[in-house]
Amino acid sequence: MDLHQRDWLGWATLFAIALSVNSLRKRDMFDYGEQAGDQLLEQGTDQTQKLILNQSMFFFGGTYDTVYINTNGFLSVEEPKVESEYLGKMPASFGMIAVFLGDLDNSDGVGKVYYRQDSRPSMLLRTTDHISQAFPQDDEINPTHALIITWENVAAHGVPGRGDGLDRKRNTFQLVVASMASASYAILFYPREGLQYISTPVAGQSEPVHAGFSQGLVQAWYSWSSTQGPYYRIATDDEAETNSGRRGVWVYEIGTSPIFSSITPGQVTNLSPEEGIAGGQMESPRYPVVPEPPQPSYPEPTQPSYLEPIEPRYPEPVQPRYLEPVQPAQVVVVDEDDDLDVDVFAYNSETCSSNRQKCSSFADCKDYTNGYCCHCRPGFYGNGKDCVAEGKPQRMNGKVNGRVFVGNTPSPLEFSNNDLHSYVVANDGRAYVAISTIPAGLGPSLQPLSSLGGVIGWAFALEQPGYENGFSIIGGVFSRQAEVTFLPGNERLTIKQEFKGIDEHDHLVVSTELEGRLPEVPRGSTVQIDPYKEIYQYGSNLITSSSNRDYTVSLPDGSVQTKTYQWRQTITYQSCPNDEEVRAVQSTQQLSVDQIFVMYDSGNQLIRYAMSNKIGSIVSGPPEQNPCFTGRHGCDTNAACRPEEGIQFTCECSTGFTGDGRQCYDIDECREMTEICGSHAICNNQPGTFRCECMDSFQFASDGKTCVEVDRPIDHCQRGTNNCDIPERARCSYTGASAYICSCLSGFVGDGYTCQDVDECEQGRCHQDAVCYNSQGSFTCQCHPGFHGDGFQCTPGSPEHEKTQCERDRESIQVSSNTGSFSFFRPRPAVSQYVPTCNQHGAYEPTQCHGSIGQCWCVDGNGQEIPNTRTGPGQRPLCIDQGVIPPPIGPTTRPDVSPVAPGTHLLFAQSGKIEHIPLDGYSMNKGEAKALLHLPDRVAIAVAYDCVEKMVYWTDITGPSISKASLEGGDTISLVTTDLESPEGLAIDHLARLMFWTDSMKDRIEVAKLDGSQRHVLFDTDLVNPRPIVADPSYGRLYWADWNRDGPKIEMSNMDGTDRTVLVKDDLGLPNGLTYDPESQQLCWADAGTRKVQCMDPNGRNRRTIVEGIQYPFAIVSHGRNLYYTDWRREAVVAVDRTTDRETDEFLPQKRSRVYGIATTPTQCPQAYNYCSNNGGCSHLCLPRRGGFTCRCPDMVDGSCVERNL
Repeated sequence: MDLHQRDWLGWATLFAIALSVNSLRKRDMFDYGEQAGDQLLEQGTDQTQKLILNQSMFFFGGTYDTVYINTNGFLSVEEPKVESEYLGKMPASFGMIAVFLGDLDNSDGVGKVYYRQDSRPSMLLRTTDHISQAFPQDDEINPTHALIITWENVAAHGVPGRGDGLDRKRNTFQLVVASMASASYAILFYPREGLQYISTPVAGQSEPVHAGFSQGLVQAWYSWSSTQGPYYRIATDDEAETNSGRRGVWVYEIGTSPIFSSITPGQVTNLSPEEGIAGGQMESPRYPVVPEPPQPSYPEPTQPSYLEPIEPRYPEPVQPRYLEPVQPAQVVVVDEDDDLDVDVFAYNSETCSSNRQKCSSFADCKDYTNGYCCHCRPGFYGNGKDCVAEGKPQRMNGKVNGRVFVGNTPSPLEFSNNDLHSYVVANDGRAYVAISTIPAGLGPSLQPLSSLGGVIGWAFALEQPGYENGFSIIGGVFSRQAEVTFLPGNERLTIKQEFKGIDEHDHLVVSTELEGRLPEVPRGSTVQIDPYKEIYQYGSNLITSSSNRDYTVSLPDGSVQTKTYQWRQTITYQSCPNDEEVRAVQSTQQLSVDQIFVMYDSGNQLIRYAMSNKIGSIVSGPPEQNPCFTGRHGCDTNAACRPEEGIQFTCECSTGFTGDGRQCYDIDECREMTEICGSHAICNNQPGTFRCECMDSFQFASDGKTCVEVDRPIDHCQRGTNNCDIPERARCSYTGASAYICSCLSGFVGDGYTCQDVDECEQGRCHQDAVCYNSQGSFTCQCHPGFHGDGFQCTPGSPEHEKTQCERDRESIQVSSNTGSFSFFRPRPAVSQYVPTCNQHGAYEPTQCHGSIGQCWCVDGNGQEIPNTRTGPGQRPLCIDQGVIPPPIGPTTRPDVSPVAPGTHLLFAQSGKIEHIPLDGYSMNKGEAKALLHLPDRVAIAVAYDCVEKMVYWTDITGPSISKASLEGGDTISLVTTDLESPEGLAIDHLARLMFWTDSMKDRIEVAKLDGSQRHVLFDTDLVNPRPIVADPSYGRLYWADWNRDGPKIEMSNMDGTDRTVLVKDDLGLPNGLTYDPESQQLCWADAGTRKVQCMDPNGRNRRTIVEGIQYPFAIVSHGRNLYYTDWRREAVVAVDRTTDRETDEFLPQKRSRVYGIATTPTQCPQAYNYCSNNGGCSHLCLPRRGGFTCRCPDMVDGSCVERNL
C-alpha cells in the first residue's frame, strides 16, 4: 500500500469511528478518576507505565501477566519501542491494543491518563452486559477481572495553541479489557464529545491515528527469524457502524485459551432500539461509583430506560463448581448451619442448650417460657433460622417442572428439571431471573410471567423506612401458590413453589411447578410489562397478595396488543410461636415493581426477567429522597447503605468484606486466620465467607465443625492387608465391617493363619495297583504299567484314549489324503490337502495355516474360520485362543499412579493430566478413578488407544505435539512435534499401525505411522474447523466432523483419501464429538449446538436421536450398549444407554475443569482382516480402503517411493 492509500485508510478508519459516536457520551463510559480509585500516568508526551495484572490477559495466542500503558493511546504486552519506531509505521513490531494511537500529549496539566484494575461485581456485571450484547450467541460470558484505562482531554503533541491550553482540541476515549478463565475481550468507548481531532503531526506531516490490534513480530517455527504477525484494524476491517449494538462502543474477543483462531469482532451491527432514536437521548443504566449528589439513574416509569436486550449476566444453568472432598461430601458453611434438611420450624419446648445448632451461624438463640427462638445478630437479617449479611447480593437456584397448554393447542408442553437461577442486588432491589431449556413453543408465551421468579424480588426488596422485605420476616423456608387468570380469554395457570432455605453454598433453594394454560404469544414478539403495585397482607403464618398487571405485546407484523392478567398468591410459613417479644410487622405492605425487562432468548432457550423492587407503605406520600431508599446511592454491591439525616448516607461493606463501602473487597479469612477451621480441616475462601472441608479420611462430627477420623469398614481380603496364610494355602473371607475369617484350602490343615500340606498318600487314597504322588495341597494317582484307569480304579489292559474333534478331523484327513475328498473347512484352496493343527490337549490351535498356499487364519473353539482374519504369505494373524480367557488389557501402575484393577477403562483428558475410570460392565467405578498420566503445563485434547501395544496416544495443543505412553508405565514419547498448530482429533488403526489426526488451525487431515514417521496430508481443502476423527479398520474407513458454524458437516472417506463423501449436513450445530461402534456398525456424534446425541448407520441411513437437551458435549466414545461423552459445562463424564435413550450415570472429576477427549481400553482387539499385513508390500505407507489398499508416499520422502493401488 502506498502512502496515499495508507493515509486514506487511516482517515477512513477514524472518520468511521467519529460518525459512530452519535449517541455515546462521556457519562456512558465506565466511571473513572481518582474518586473511582484510579491511578494517574505521569505527565508527558511519551510516558509508559508498567502494570502487573491481578489476572492473566489473553492476547492473540499468548497469555500475559504484565502490560504497559502509554500516553500515545495504546496498551502493549511488552515494553514499547521509542515512538519513532511505530508512529506512522503501523503495524508495530510489538504486541499492542491501539485505542487511539497517535502522538498525544498530557503534559499541560489538562489532559490525564487514568488506569485501574477492578473486580467489583458491579463493574463485572457491566462488562458482561456489553460483551453479551455484542456476542448474543455466546452463553459463557463470566468476566472475573477488568482493566480500565481512560485517556481524558489528551491533546495532539506539537499542535500550537494560544498559550493557555484552553483552545487546543482534545480527545477522551476509554479501553476496558475484561478477562475470564479462558478468554479476554476489549471494549472501546469513543464518546461523541470526546473526539475533536483524528490526526496528529508525525515527523512534520499529519498522520491519521490508528485503532486496532497488532500481534507484533512472531517467531517463525522453522527458523530463528521473525515475521510480522497479524494486524486487525478497527472500522476498516469491520465496515460497520458498530459491532455491539451501541454507537461508539466496539467490542472484540482478543484472545482465547487454549485455542485461538483470530480477533473476533462483535456480531451486532444493527443498533438497539434506543440507539435508533434520533439524537440518542435515551440514557443507559447507571453503575454509580463516584460519590456525587444523588441523581435519578432511571427515567420516569412511563419510559423505562432499560431497553438493551441483554441484562447483566445471570448464573449459567450448569452444575455449580464447588470443591467437594474425596471422602463423603460433608461440608460446613461458616455463615449457615449445614443441617437444613430437617424441619427447621418444628419448634418445641426444648432449650437453646440442646438446639443452638438449629439457628443460623449468625444468629443468637434465646430461651422463652415455652421454648427457644433464633434471632439474627446485628449486621444480618432474616428469621433466625436463615440469616444473610446486610447489603450482600443474594442468589436463588432451583428446578422448574411443568405441564402447560399454550393457546388452543390440545396437547400440553411438558418439561422437567429445568434450571432456574436468580440474582438480586440487595442494596438497590434489582433482581434478575433466568430459566433454561424452555422450548420455543412455550418461551414467548412465558414472557408476561415476570413474577414466576420475581418472588426473590419481594424477598429482598429495597426496604422503605418502617417496612421489611419478605426474607426479613419469614426467612427462606416457605410455600407459595399463585393463581393467574388471563383476560379476556380466562386462561388459568397455577404456580406452586417450595422454598427450602439457604443451602451450604449460600444460595436460596426453590422448586417450581407450573400447571394450566397460557394465551399464546407468537414467536418473534416482544413483551413490555407496565410497572405495577401489589399489596401484601400479613397474618399469622400467612401472607396474601393480589394485583392486576397490564402488558403490551408487540407482534412481528408491527401491530401492538394490550392485555391484562389477574394475580393472586398465598404464602404460608411457620414463625416461632415461643417469641414473647414479637417485633411489630405492618399488617399491609405494598410492593412497587418497575423497570421490568423480559426477553425470550430462542437461540439459548432461555427466558430472562429483570425488575426493580421496593417494599413500603400502601399510602401515597412524598417520595423518599434518601439514596438508601431510592437505591441510587453508589455503594458497592457488597455494601449496605446506612441512611442519615436528609439525603445524607454512608456505605458500609457487608460482613466478610472490607473497604470504604464504595469499594469493598473480600476478606480472605483462610489467610488471615490460619487456624480458623481447626485440625484436620481445609479452609476454602468464598466471597464474603469461607468454608471448612475435612481432609481425606476425616468427616465432620455432630457439631458440624470438628473433623474426626472416619472409622470406615475395610475389606482386608480385597486390599490384601489380612493376616491369613498365602493365597496358595488359605482363603480370606470378608464378613462385614472390617472383619474377616481365614480358612485353609482343601488339601491343607491349620487355623487359616498357618496352613500345612496334608499328605494324602499316607491315607491310602489311590488304588492298590496305582502309585501315589503327593503335591502341595493335592495329590495324583497313576495306574501301574499294564493297568489303565484314573488311578483310583485300575484294571489290567491298555487304555482307550478318547480323541478330540481336532484329532478326529486330523486323522480323517490323513486317512483320506489319497482321495483328496476332505472338505470340512470351506472355502479352502484346492492346491493341496489342509491338515488342522492340534495342541497338546487335542484342541484346535487358534492360528491355523495352509503350508502349500502360505496362508494363515484364526479359528474358534470348533475349528471354524473367523471371517476377515486370513493373511498372506509370511504373515500370521493376531489370534486369541478361544478356549481360554484372554489376559485383560488395562492400565497398570506408573511410578506416580496407584495400581488399578484389570478390565475395560475409560480414558479422558483434562488440562495437565489424563485420567481413567474402571468400568464394571457398563457402570463407572467412580471410587477407583485415578490419574493415569500427569502432563504439567500441557492441554491434552484428543485421546486414543492402541489395543495391540497397550499404548495411550494424545494430542497436545500447547506444544503442539502428538505423544504416547505405555499403560504399563514408562516415560512419555513425543511422536510429532513440527508443522502442527492445533491438533484436536486423533484416531488409531491397530491393524495397519497408522494414526490419523485433524488440525483445526491448518485445516487439514493427516496420516502417519504410529511412530510419527512418513506423514502424509490426506485433505487440506473444504475444511474450516475439523475436530473429531474416528477410524473403522475393518473396512478401511475414516469419519470426521467439521464444526464450521456456517456449514457444519460430518464426512467419510477411505483411509487412502478416496471416495470422500458428506454424510450429514442438515440439523447440525457444533458436532464436537464422534465415535464409531464396529459391533453395531453405528456412527454416533454429540452436538453442542443442537444439544443432542444422535446415531446412524455408516451409509447415512436410520438417523435417530439418543438424548437431547444436553449442555455442552466435547467428545464421545462407544462401549457396548453405552455411549460416554465429556461435557464442558457440567465438567463431567456422562453415560448414555442407547437401548433406553437416556442418561444413566455421571462422573465428576475431583479437579473441576473442562474435560476433553475420551477413549476406551477394550480387553481385546476387534478381529478383522488386515489388508496391510506386512505393510502390504508397500515401500512406505500402506493405506487401507474397502476391499484393498493403496501404497502412498509420505509428503517428505527420501529416496525412491512407489505408489500403487491393490
